[in-house]
Parts: sequence; structure tokens; C-alpha cells
Amino acid sequence: MTTTTLAVLVPLLPFLGAVAGLLLGRTAPGFVRPLAVLPTLAAAVLAVVVAVRQGGGKAIEAATELTPTGSVPIDLALYIDGFAALVAVLVGVVATCVQIYSTGYLREDPRYPSYAALVSLFTSAMLLVVYSGDLMVLLVGWEIMGICSYFLVGHYWETPEARAASLKAFLVTKLGDVPFLIGLFALATDAGTFRITGVLGAVASGGIDHPTLIALLLLAGVAGKSAQFPLHTWLPDAMAGPTPVSALIHAATMVAAGIYFTARLLPVFAESAAAMTVLAVMAAITMVGSALAALAQDDIKRVLAYSTIGQLGYMAGALAVGDRGSAVFHLLSHAAFKALLFLAAGTVIHAAGTNSLTAMSRMSGLAKRIPDAYWTMTVALLALAAIPPFAGFFSKEAVLVAAEHTALGDRTVAPAGAGWTVLVAGLLTALLTAAYALRLWLRTFHGRGAEAPDHGRQPLAMTSVLWVLAIPSLGFGLTVTYLDDWFDGNALTPTLTTAVLGTGLAAAGAVITYAVWRTLAARTPVGAAAPHVAHPDADAGLVEAEALRLPHPAEDPADPGRALLGPLHGPAADGFHLDAVYRAAFVRPVLAAASLVRFLDREVVDTYVQAAGNSAKGLGWLVRRAQTGNVQTYLSALLAGSVVLAIVAVALANAAAGA
Repeated sequence: MTTTTLAVLVPLLPFLGAVAGLLLGRTAPGFVRPLAVLPTLAAAVLAVVVAVRQGGGKAIEAATELTPTGSVPIDLALYIDGFAALVAVLVGVVATCVQIYSTGYLREDPRYPSYAALVSLFTSAMLLVVYSGDLMVLLVGWEIMGICSYFLVGHYWETPEARAASLKAFLVTKLGDVPFLIGLFALATDAGTFRITGVLGAVASGGIDHPTLIALLLLAGVAGKSAQFPLHTWLPDAMAGPTPVSALIHAATMVAAGIYFTARLLPVFAESAAAMTVLAVMAAITMVGSALAALAQDDIKRVLAYSTIGQLGYMAGALAVGDRGSAVFHLLSHAAFKALLFLAAGTVIHAAGTNSLTAMSRMSGLAKRIPDAYWTMTVALLALAAIPPFAGFFSKEAVLVAAEHTALGDRTVAPAGAGWTVLVAGLLTALLTAAYALRLWLRTFHGRGAEAPDHGRQPLAMTSVLWVLAIPSLGFGLTVTYLDDWFDGNALTPTLTTAVLGTGLAAAGAVITYAVWRTLAARTPVGAAAPHVAHPDADAGLVEAEALRLPHPAEDPADPGRALLGPLHGPAADGFHLDAVYRAAFVRPVLAAASLVRFLDREVVDTYVQAAGNSAKGLGWLVRRAQTGNVQTYLSALLAGSVVLAIVAVALANAAAGA
């Protein structure tokens, strides 16, 4: 079978699995789990085969005209270079792990069939984005992911929080998608094609007339999809969905799409120094702001959500200094340990049976009860904190090295100011990342809350997946010397300067956090942080749904984040009040305008409509009064009318004769 045929099957198999799952979900429930897992697993295996055949060499291309448009053609095209092949493997592997994990995590959920089908469709859409060689076909996958995220985040639609979160995710990403769509059309108009190879060829030949405008429009869509400042606010609220969905969105789909798109079209952005500078500033604010917010969160999933935003900021920073190799390398590395972190958090939910949506202030005694989650989450947090030799160290160092080269003028793809911006923000974020990673580990597994009741051993489908993902979280970085050919030939190995600075700052952040925690823990008796509220049903899905209705847990006196942030803790815990700013700047004016339109519609437009109706009604009443049914009355009226007409005619004739 040709490589092109195999590549077509990669996104097609999960799509067919989604369709079959929806059709057979109610009539043949026994087929739901196989239809969820097997097509996705097959797609992952085929993606590996395609990657092996591609081998980091010449890109695999194939195209056929999808439909004649009369202007800019739209093609059903494949374009698979080295990093596209690797990203497809990543999507397939993580999606397969999520589907297997979900068979245990949502085993009692009555809506599991639709959930599994939507996850498969989500996976298919992301694979379409990865393999697509045409921007319009890529846009189809881009928008399908938006719809899937809306339904999956709102899986527990009975709760108002889940409904609000799904709507917010949809609207905020659409806010970026509108200028993104305009930018795509402008780019295709300048290039004369939607084909990615044609666009890149036009860039190389100087055929793009409006690079800055196009790049900024496209960045709006990237900011929305990949949760970058200022359109990142939807991602923490999206934690209202099931935890496996969070793992999929944060690791392999949705948020990865924006970074991947920018990497694929990086020459377009590199044509504009202004766009690269904007991207660098956006990445820097995202990195530092999200790390501060993560340090203030009590809910473990919100910590991980802000962590994702910050790590995506690293990737955007790498792209801002013109190095897509380090950006995609960190994308792959991050996907492994972030999927592991979320799935381990789901295991914590399942084990704790807490209806506080994994509020860390209510946790205690989990390290011995769930050793699988404890050890694998430890590996993932070390990778997140970029501690050598874990995967995150190598990929994060690759980003810092790229920023250093640009800052010192060794690379001129982007302005030196962009390099300094990314480098300083990246080093500061390394310190903060280690701090909130250790804080999460200490409060989750060595917390001071009241110990939750034991809900028994976790399903094998859940724990086995954790160990599978722990392997790349630990060892993927060691492949760095073998991946140069897959990432444009640029070296990805760490340098002494950034390695010492990055690791030293991470170690400092961890040491300071641990020292503060020990001091506070010594003053706080066990169980004083916040009472544990056990849920009568250990099913994690029901736990999460119920958790959304609970108030925020009480203040935890043993929380090192509060002591470290000081006066910044309140604003950071609330996401620096950015939602309040949006409510004041956008939501309230829109609601006020809607109220004005409603007033005008009811009090002005309806008044005229009602007056016209009443006039017709009055005239009808008069006509009805004249219809007596008496023939003599009708003849009298006819005679009177004839007399009046005769008089009028005579008067007009006399007037004409006199004239």
C-alpha cells in the first residue's frame, strides 16, 4: 500500500469510528468501546508507518482538485514533512491513550457513546489539520475541533458551569477565528492559491503584498485556538469537562493546532518584523502571567490548565524567534507529560472520591493509596519543571537556546528585541514553573486536608495508560540528537549557558517553595486546611459534575503559593481579573446594545405595527357595520352614491366650461 493511501487512512479511520459509534451507540452498546479504541489505535499505527517511510526526508505530497471555484482553486491535498509526520504520531498515540483511559474513567456514564464518538471526531479533525496541504481543508479540521470542544467541554450539561464553559470556549475561539478566516482569504488572494506549498513559494518570491496585516490577522486565530494572551481565558474554565477531554485538548488537539499552523506557515510570519515582535510579546506575557496564575490556583486541573497556557507560550516564543524546530520539539515533549498529568489528575479524582473537583486543600494520604498516579505524576512534574534528564528539560532548553541566538544576533529571522523578550520571560517562567509544579505535588500527595475514604484499586485501563505515557515523559528528550533531520536540520541540543541558567532557576524555585511549605506545614495540623467531603459515588464523571456546584474551598494556611505571591495572590487566583475586563469592555456594552434594540423593537417598531393593525381593524369594523343584510339599505346607499357622483361630475363640468 502506498504511503499516500496510508496517510489518507490516518484521519479517515477515526472519522469512520465516530460515525459508527454514533449509529450503534444505542442499538448495539457492546460495540461502542471497540469502535472508540480500535480505529484510533489503527490510525496511530498507520501514522507511525507513514513517519517511518517519510523518515525526515523529502516531504510527501499528493493533491486532487476538490471543486472548481472559478478563482482560487481548492485542493484535497496532503503535505507531510518531518514534523507533520511526528505530530500525527503524537496525536494518534495520545488519542488512543485517552480512549483506553476513558473506558475505565467513564464506565458508568450513560452518555459515553456520544462522548467516545466526539473524541474520535476530534482526533480525526486534528489529523486532518496536520496532514492537510490546503489551507481551506485545514480550516475544515480547525472548525470541527471547535465544535467538538463545545460538546465535550459541555458534557455535563446539567450543570450551569459546564454549559457556560462550553459556550465561553466556543465564543472566545470564534472571536479569533473571524480575523483568522479573513487572513486566510487575504493570504490566498496574494499567493493565488490555498495550497501551502504555493503560499510558501509566493513568500519566497516576494509575492505577498500585505505580510504584516495577514500575519496579525492569522495570529488572532492562533491566540484563540492555542489559548495565548489575550484570548486564553476559555481554557481554565474548560476544566468543567471530563478530565480525559482535558488531556486530549491540552496535549494533542485544539491548543496544539494554533502552534502547528504557525510552524507550518512560519515564513509568512517571518516576512513581518512587527508580527514577530507582537508574537514575542504575546508569548512573554502568556508565559509569565499564566505561571503566576498557576501558582495561585487551588484546583489541580486549573493549575494544569494555566500550565498548558504557559508551555504553549514557550512554543509561541520559539516561533517568534524563527525556530519552528524547537517549537515543535517542545510541542511533542509537552504533549507526553501534559497528557500524563491530566490523566493522573483524573486518577486522583477517581481515588479521592472528592466532590471538590480535586481541590488540593482537601487532599491527604493519596501517595500510598494510588502509587501509580503518584510515581507517574512525579515523572511528569519533573518533566514540566525541566529537570534533567526528563523530556521537558531538552525541549525547553531548545527554546531558550533559539531565543539566545536571536538575542545575540546569531540569527536574523526575527528582531533581536524579540529574542531578548522570549529569553528573559522564558527564564523567569522556568523558576515559576518549578515552584507551582512542586507546590502541586506537595499539596496533592502530601497535603494537610482530611484524608478521603478509600474507594479501592483503580481500573487497569487507567493505570496502564499512565505508565505508557511516563516512558516518553522520561526518555523522549534523549532522542534530541537524532531529530535534527526531522526539524529543518537545526541542532536542538542544550548549551551550557541556558542549561545552567534554566536549571539553576528551576532548582531555586523548587527549593524556595519547599522551604516555605515546610515552614507552613509545621504550623498547620493535619485536617486544618479544609474538610474533605466524600461523594457517595466514586464514579469520577459524577464527581466532577457535582463538584461544579460547590463553593470555593476555604483558605489553606499551608499553601506556599499564597506566601510566595503575597499581594499578587488574589489577582493571580482570579486570572488577573481579565474576565472582569472583558465583561466591562465587551459583554456589558453588547448587553446594553441588545437592551436598546429590544426597547426600540418593542416600544417603537411594535407601536407602528400595532397602529397599522388597529387602523385596519377599525376600518374593518366600519365596513362590517355597513353590512346589514337589508336590500333596501344597500339600494339607498347605492342611490345616494350615484347622486353624489352626479353632483361631483356636474361641478367638474361647470368648472371646466368656465375655464
